[in-house]
Amino acid sequence: MATNFYFNNFDSSSEQFLIEDLVIESIKIYGHDVIYLPREIVNRDFVFNEDGISKFEDNYMIEMYIKNVDGFEGEQDFMSKFGLEIRDQITFSVSIRRFADEIAVNEQSLRPNEGDLIFFPLTSSFYEIKFVEHEAIYYQLGDLQIYDLKCELYEYSGEEFNTGSDLLDQIEDNTKINMLDYSLETQDGFLIANETDGPIIREVYNINTLTQSNNDIYQTDSAGIIDFSDLDPFSEGTY
Repeated sequence: MATNFYFNNFDSSSEQFLIEDLVIESIKIYGHDVIYLPREIVNRDFVFNEDGISKFEDNYMIEMYIKNVDGFEGEQDFMSKFGLEIRDQITFSVSIRRFADEIAVNEQSLRPNEGDLIFFPLTSSFYEIKFVEHEAIYYQLGDLQIYDLKCELYEYSGEEFNTGSDLLDQIEDNTKINMLDYSLETQDGFLIANETDGPIIREVYNINTLTQSNNDIYQTDSAGIIDFSDLDPFSEGTY
């Protein structure tokens, strides 16, 4: 038996616009203002499908709702063989219509992309989009209203930040360790080479002071917490 044709629950555009307006209003009331940074692909490696020299040149303010009510998710803070790692995960919800009006109209992509960044002013942190769920709310009145952006705390890996905002661009200034950024240049921007045709690096470049890792501090502090002098209980008195 066919459905009742007197009730149109999935093709009424006016009802779909109404529920979308309510979703947008709810996000504006309960959400947060964040800054969206689309990633610009410079030289894609089609073998590994990655770009090692991506850059960020645009930023857009937009409101998003945070779905995590009990704090960050994911593995969070833990000690690994590489030192302390922070893998906080967070899920942002953004209106499809608001994203199209504020961001997609100025970008080539019509939806949020994995690899784009979101700056969350509340924690002053960047989060990288790992997955975009477009069916978070499953076809209310026959339409989709929001994207769920599943994000993880961003780890800087040499990308260029030229957004024009000192607040956003400082991540590159504080964490870049590329020695060519500290090389001597002519007024025309050409590198000054030494007798071996290598660039002349200024003395201010010091890898020990530029890296943001605190592994040496953790190694020293852990020596007073973990006692490695205890014998292995399973080795019958030997290590």
